[in-house]
Amino acid sequence: MTADDPRTWFPAFYDNAAIRALAAACRWTISGRLGELGPDGEEPGRKAPIDARHLIDGCNPGCRHTGPLRGAFALDTTCLLTLDELTAALPHAANAAFYLQAQTDGLIVIDIEPDCPPAVATDLLQLPGIVYSELSMSGRGFHLVAPLPANLHDFPVAAEKRVLREVHGWYEILFDHWVTFTRNPVPDRIIGHVAAAASPAQIASVEELYAGLAAKARESAATAAAVSTDASMPEIPYAARIVEQTLDGARDRLKLPEDFEHDLSRWEFSVLGTLYHWMQAPLHTYSVFGVRYSAGDRAWLLYRAALDVIPPRPKHTQRRNGRPFLLDRAAALVAEREASDVYAQRDF
Repeated sequence: MTADDPRTWFPAFYDNAAIRALAAACRWTISGRLGELGPDGEEPGRKAPIDARHLIDGCNPGCRHTGPLRGAFALDTTCLLTLDELTAALPHAANAAFYLQAQTDGLIVIDIEPDCPPAVATDLLQLPGIVYSELSMSGRGFHLVAPLPANLHDFPVAAEKRVLREVHGWYEILFDHWVTFTRNPVPDRIIGHVAAAASPAQIASVEELYAGLAAKARESAATAAAVSTDASMPEIPYAARIVEQTLDGARDRLKLPEDFEHDLSRWEFSVLGTLYHWMQAPLHTYSVFGVRYSAGDRAWLLYRAALDVIPPRPKHTQRRNGRPFLLDRAAALVAEREASDVYAQRDF
């Protein structure tokens, strides 16, 4: 390592075992502002995860990208890097953004907001089992990384959420979401204050924290019925190629029924979620030809891919909202993802 290597500047981040466990996933980039750079170098526009490969291709080593910066539109090698690749290509980056997939990664992130009352933040910082902690981008909040709660699937509705938010918005648990790591450790003065806290913590474990939020989780207002599908599959441009590429990407990454204690309904929804993730890259590829895929189109494509990897069972002969059971489950997932995408596009 050299003096210009960020691993010498942020050893608590790069040497952390949990971060190293995430490092090989090709879901890393930086968070920056989209749009052309202003005349004085300012970066106007919404802050979002950047298409790192486009950024790197548009620059010579050591030069500043002159834009326009492009948002990361796919969660794979199309746009993103491993952490080591990111570190080597952009050693002076101000942050390291990662797309967390908790059920794949085995980790969650507890995001404590700047306006969280100090007593509550102190409780959270005392949680046992935290494997990494840092200051957030504001310098007044915190990111805590912890193992996936052992009781995750005790709350089926919550287990399918991308984010669980505390009622006041003081903190949230991220499951399927972007996280912008600052790599700045929690200062010693705060750690000392937490250690000296006179009152015992009000939350005993990550499982208790999760259960408290999960018990209040409700089905998304965006229901399967909100996604309209024809009685039979319509003519969808490049449908066969999209399904094929989705299956090629997802097949080796699918969970097994035993991962869900053989609860086939939960397993099937997990499979649909993985397929939907891998469907985004081919959808974007063909969208550049001017094709617009409706929510109904995406539900049909997801359903066709699912039929290839989910064995039939009697429940699949049932109909929901006037369509086959699995098609309705695909529509439910598309509706939930569309609704949560609005939240996912906030500033990071």
